[in-house]
Amino acid sequence: MKAERVLAELNRLRQDLDKNPKDSEWFTLHHAFCFISYKMGDFQKYLDENIKPGDEPEFD
Repeated sequence: MKAERVLAELNRLRQDLDKNPKDSEWFTLHHAFCFISYKMGDFQKYLDENIKPGDEPEFD
């Protein structure tokens, strides 16, 4: 599974919300998106080690 696909889904979820730093859902998604973007190599390694082929969800 490619980290970019998960990051794209996080971004889609984040964009579905009104930008409001006081909203806990937006805040959480925004900072998770930023951190994972910064640590893409580490996140890809995590996915490679923890997601088996066929275990990936289907993204729209």
